[in-house]
Amino acid sequence: MTTTGSTKAASTAAPAPAPAPAATARELGLAHYAARGVLEYVLARHGATFAQQIALRAAINADAPQTPDELVAQVQGAVKADPAGIRAVLDELQAKELLVADGEHLRPTEAGRELFAAVAAETAPISARVWGGIPAEDLAAAGRVLALVTERADAELAALTA
Repeated sequence: MTTTGSTKAASTAAPAPAPAPAATARELGLAHYAARGVLEYVLARHGATFAQQIALRAAINADAPQTPDELVAQVQGAVKADPAGIRAVLDELQAKELLVADGEHLRPTEAGRELFAAVAAETAPISARVWGGIPAEDLAAAGRVLALVTERADAELAALTA
């Protein structure tokens, strides 16, 4: 018995990929924690925490020097953390000499900027591998969904804490 080329090709073809899971709250959370896990691993090698990195980023990326209250508000808006915990993080950054008081403002030190740059340089190729190859239309759709989820969750949190 002979086989035709098409039968042989069909029998050796790779199976179709499984359909992607729906974007549920669990799936979105798992993706967040997977990416955060990578960042936290890199940060730990530099003796820093996720919370410290978020606060340091807020100080570095600010258009003007920030007061502690302004930094607390920025970080709280981003990660929904307790203000007292954020203030403790700002104290930690000052103790590590990554932030310094300049009058009523906090500003990043050269060491703080170097740490932030080192972590960014180390995570950039990882991020490129994680995000690389995702079609632009998929990223746009994910961006729209995540923006809507963030807006709705922020509204729910505001209602809970009112």
